[in-house]
Amino acid sequence: MTTRRPPRNMPDREAPKGRCAARASQSPRKAAPAEHEEGPQRIAKLLARAGVGSRRDVERMIEEGRIALHGEIISQPAPLLATTEGLTVDGNPVAKPVSTRLYRFHKPAGCLTAARDPKGRKTIYDLLPKDLPRLMPVGRLDYNTEGLLLLTNDGEFKRQLELPASGVERTYRARAFGDISQAQLEELMLGVEIDGIRYGKIDANLERRTGRNQWIELTLTEGKNREVRRVLEHLGLQVSRLIRTRYGEFLLDGLDTGAVEVVPRDALFQFRRRLDK
Repeated sequence: MTTRRPPRNMPDREAPKGRCAARASQSPRKAAPAEHEEGPQRIAKLLARAGVGSRRDVERMIEEGRIALHGEIISQPAPLLATTEGLTVDGNPVAKPVSTRLYRFHKPAGCLTAARDPKGRKTIYDLLPKDLPRLMPVGRLDYNTEGLLLLTNDGEFKRQLELPASGVERTYRARAFGDISQAQLEELMLGVEIDGIRYGKIDANLERRTGRNQWIELTLTEGKNREVRRVLEHLGLQVSRLIRTRYGEFLLDGLDTGAVEVVPRDALFQFRRRLDK
């Protein structure tokens, strides 16, 4: 059987080693505009920029009565404010927004992308160094998925990276058992509907095969819940390992399991400029 491009002969243990910086070039993509304007802003947006959480998180906190302005509980996120002065969350003053930071984290399998778990399972925050600033994950990796997880202190930047309209690509490598052809994988470029859920185009390439086990590389932009696993299971494959190797221009390369590393300011700045075009 022939494939669209030669296999990489990668080891099964993890993603390939190499450069750990952003990719030098990407195909043009349509991106949502960045939101960094000054002046009055809705409370949900202002607190997201301050790192309290995503807009959705902040709106939920408001519904729960956890956010106040000068001691008065806020009941809806519409009021416009120019600063965080007088704002509190659970009675604690909100710090002024700081410059955006982005970190690469090599999430191992066997932990949740969540702040806490009612069942007491390990989360990413149990593994991250305690001296890091308050960080939010960009998207999620499920409990048994490993690989690159971006973390940021900026809720608005997190939202921009997650929105499908931004066109930010995610690349995964899946080890799967079963029978599949490159022609079947290429049909995923047309999208697929599974149990009433529509999944957008996926660029999938059969890297190499040993018996009925194969490694498949998949690149997508939506990142719906358990998207890769569900699509491959729909094709009759059993996924035994799933690794995210890329998010946007940032790669897993060179990052040991459980390690976290800040993205240099200049690399982050250049990435945001390209994203905002």
